[in-house]
Amino acid sequence: MNLEQIYKDAGAYLEGHFLLSSGNHSQFYLQSAKVLEDPILTGVLCDKLFAKIAEAGVEFDSVCSPALGGILAGYELARAGKKRFIFTERVDSVMSLRRGFSVKEGERFIICEDIITTGGSALESAKIIESLGGVVVGFAALANRGFCSVSGLNNQRKDSCKLPINKPLFALGNFEFEIYPPESCPLCKNGSKAFKPGSRGNA
Repeated sequence: MNLEQIYKDAGAYLEGHFLLSSGNHSQFYLQSAKVLEDPILTGVLCDKLFAKIAEAGVEFDSVCSPALGGILAGYELARAGKKRFIFTERVDSVMSLRRGFSVKEGERFIICEDIITTGGSALESAKIIESLGGVVVGFAALANRGFCSVSGLNNQRKDSCKLPINKPLFALGNFEFEIYPPESCPLCKNGSKAFKPGSRGNA
């Protein structure tokens, strides 16, 4: 499966000048919402993602995703595995579990995102699950941005990865883009202005 081509065909592989949530800049951005707007494709991708988790022998009871970006991917992963699904969301900038969702003592969770960059939001969700007595057995995403190492791939973990080193990350593909601090961004030096995409920005 060529994940890069899937993103390009969906108009989800963007090229321009982007301001990332980290404050850094990049020439490329993955807009997974354009992939996830196709329910059939999303189902196929999450079936494959579940298969990777099952092949690794990782057993889980439920899936939790951080809102907003991870909800569709997490829901479809739960469907593929016939598991329960819940999500966390930010309340006054603090990740929280609401809407009557609960966690059982010892309940095993996969934390699922659409894309893992440094894994910050996924880690926030994991900490909530663990604080309520759940057990996080792994992380999953449709795509990995190259900062965290993926189970079954040989990509190197970078210092900025926030996910725990002792928990596996499953993803369908790995994308590594050049990222620049604003003060040394070649796109800025060429007179271009960074645009903030994604669920926390204006697109």
